[in-house]
Amino acid sequence: MSAPASPTPIPVATPEAVAGGRRQDPRRPGRTRHPLPRGLFAAVQTSFLVLIGLLVLVPLAAIFLGTFQDGGQIIRNGLSLDLDFSVLSLDNYVLLFTDSGPYFRWFANSVVLTAVQVVLTLLVSSFVAYGFAMYEFRGKNAWFISVLLLMTVPFEIMMLPLFVLVNDVGLADSYGVIVVPFLAASVTIFFFRQYFLGIPRELLEAGRVDGVTEFGIFFRIVLPIARPALAAMAILNGMVIWNNFLWPLLVLRSSEKFTLPIGLNTLLTPYGNNYELLIIGSFFSLLPVLVLFLLFQRFFVAGMTAGALKG
Repeated sequence: MSAPASPTPIPVATPEAVAGGRRQDPRRPGRTRHPLPRGLFAAVQTSFLVLIGLLVLVPLAAIFLGTFQDGGQIIRNGLSLDLDFSVLSLDNYVLLFTDSGPYFRWFANSVVLTAVQVVLTLLVSSFVAYGFAMYEFRGKNAWFISVLLLMTVPFEIMMLPLFVLVNDVGLADSYGVIVVPFLAASVTIFFFRQYFLGIPRELLEAGRVDGVTEFGIFFRIVLPIARPALAAMAILNGMVIWNNFLWPLLVLRSSEKFTLPIGLNTLLTPYGNNYELLIIGSFFSLLPVLVLFLLFQRFFVAGMTAGALKG
């Protein structure tokens, strides 16, 4: 006669399993059950994120509504969501598209300059980072430490010697002097190096066995894998370059070469202020950055997370 099967022990929550308002799940050691039901916790989390999103959108909504108001009134009373709809008009839009002077020239200058500089910065910085991540050479650590130290130096310290150098070689008032000194961006190099360290070296060796050149490995194997990192850096560098004001202000002297931030600044003068064009022009200056983010947003989080965890 067989012995009766022993009853299955009922797990008991011990004091060690209950901490910080959370209870350890006895069926899954190491995991905790949230005190709130899963659906309620998700709803609270979603509501919090929606609230943060709305707070971020308030300034955008305020400046958008400001494009329908008189510029002088906005300067006196400030931007506000409390509007008198009877005073709203499309006069600022008419001004922008019919009598804005060189505004669209400045806009085009910024678009072209930002696109060229972003592409070249990603190419040069990723190439430098690839060397730091995948090759061994004398002084490698010292050179990389110098890159890290360069990240800690404010641009204002380098600005004066760089400006003197630009004037001495006669490159002032040209777009090249805006682009070339910043192609090897230290932050971008560091980010790409961390990302490339996570790429298996076996892929590179397989490419060499198949007869792919070193440049071919970089362009045909490494860069396609690094698309999330490229997208993340495209967004961050694009925002910085688009809003760059101080360095272009120092080296550009011809008004037809001004970028949008400098051009908008010229609308405020001791002899008269064009607040209407300044406000609506500032609003339209936000659109390229928003478009850039929307184009690469699906890669942005993946690229930032991977770049932070590699190495």
